[in-house]
Amino acid sequence: MSTSPSPQNSPQNVPQDSQPDARQDSQRRARERNPVGGHVPVAGGLAKVGVPYARDIGGEAVQVFVANPRGWATPPGNPQQDEAFREACERESLPAYVHAPYLINFGSHTAETVEKSVLSLRHSLRRGRAIGARGVVVHTGSATGGRPRAEALTQVRERMRPLLEELTHDDDPWLLLEPTAGQGASLCALAEDLGPYFDALDRHPKLGICLDTCHAFAAGHDMAAPGGMKALLDELVDVAGEGRLKLIHANDSKDVVGAHKDRHENIGAGHIGADPFGELFRHPATLGVPLVIETPGGKEGHAADVARLKDLRHPA
Repeated sequence: MSTSPSPQNSPQNVPQDSQPDARQDSQRRARERNPVGGHVPVAGGLAKVGVPYARDIGGEAVQVFVANPRGWATPPGNPQQDEAFREACERESLPAYVHAPYLINFGSHTAETVEKSVLSLRHSLRRGRAIGARGVVVHTGSATGGRPRAEALTQVRERMRPLLEELTHDDDPWLLLEPTAGQGASLCALAEDLGPYFDALDRHPKLGICLDTCHAFAAGHDMAAPGGMKALLDELVDVAGEGRLKLIHANDSKDVVGAHKDRHENIGAGHIGADPFGELFRHPATLGVPLVIETPGGKEGHAADVARLKDLRHPA
C-alpha cells in the first residue's frame, strides 16, 4: 500500500488561509523582538496628537518631549492627556520613551547650568513615570570651561547619582545615557567612554543606554565597514554589561565616519547605509530593544523610514 501523502495533505495543498496566519505570526514575533517607531510631535496633547502621529507612520514605539527641548521650563503636563496617552500606549502595545531637554549638562563648569540640569532631568523622570514611559533619554554632556574630564565626571556622580536614587517605584523609568557625536569636550562619545561614566554612577541598576547610530558613527565607530555594527554592539556589552542597551535611535548620517557632526539622514540615504541596520537586528544585544527614528522628511519621510526598518527586520 502506498505511503505517499494524499493530495489534501501534501505541502502543495496547504490551505491558503494558513499562509497569512504564518506571515502574521512572523511579523508579531519580529515586532516583539524589535518594535520600530519614531519621535513624535505632541504640541496640542500627548494623546491627541502624539498617538495618532505614531499610527500614521506605522510606529510600534514612541518617543516624546515633555518639555521644550531647548529650554529650562518644567511644565506640569495635563493629567487627562497623561492618562489617555498611557492607556493608548498600553492598549496598542506602544513602548514609550521621553527625551530630556538638550540643555542638560552635568559636566558644566557653570553652577547655574548644573542646578537647572538637576531640576530638568528630575522633571523628565517624574513626567516619564506619569505617562508610563519605560525610559528617559539624556545626553551625556561635556566638560566645559577647560576643566579636566575626571573633575567633570566627579560632578556627574555628585549631581546625577541622587536622581537615580529617587527611582524607587516599580514603574519608574530607566535613565538612559545617550553618548554624543564627540563634539567639543564630550564626556562620552565612543563606546569605551561609557565605562568611566557608568563607574561614576556606580553602575546603578536603573542606568541604561540609548544608542544613537548617527552619533556613534560620527564619533568614530565605522558601522558601514563589514562587521562594524557587530563590533560596536559587542563593545557596548563588554563595557556596560548585558541588558543595559534599552533603546536605539536609528538614524543614518549625512557626514562621514568620525566627522563629529550630529546630522541625521534617512535610513539608507546616508554614509551608514541600510545594510548595517539589518546587522543590528540580528545581534543578540538588541533582543527586545525598540528602535526610534529621528530622521528628516516630516511624516512622509518618517513613515518611509519606519517601513524601511521593518523590511530590514524581515529579510527576504
